[in-house]
Amino acid sequence: MGPSPKGRNLNGRLLAGLSTMVDTIAIKRVNIRDLLSIDLDVWMEHPDDWDFKPRAAISGNKFSISSATTGKEMANIDLDDEQMEAAERDRNVELRVKFQVHGMHGRLNDIHPIIADGKAKKLATANWKSVQPIQFN
Repeated sequence: MGPSPKGRNLNGRLLAGLSTMVDTIAIKRVNIRDLLSIDLDVWMEHPDDWDFKPRAAISGNKFSISSATTGKEMANIDLDDEQMEAAERDRNVELRVKFQVHGMHGRLNDIHPIIADGKAKKLATANWKSVQPIQFN
């Protein structure tokens, strides 16, 4: 197989599109475990998109998640005093990410039973956990 055309990967998708693969990020929950722990729902446009590079920052008491690729702020939330104290003490955050793809995940409107067990199934979601440094502004 010859080299791929300039700007494209092997399956023919434009490489430039990978930098905008995350459509939306929603902060679902903020907890304190060993570190400040934040649960995120990340919605993607295509199942082959894997270029997710989050960066965490705190300005005042506002925690924000931005893209390292584009620098765009994707989500933010205000932290209370106890959460701020944990963030300043550890200077790291545990991100617990649930990846979902538009058109593949979401509400199960049509029940399609699996004959083997007779139960309706939703498509599995990918989960990811990472400890990221927090940049204080």
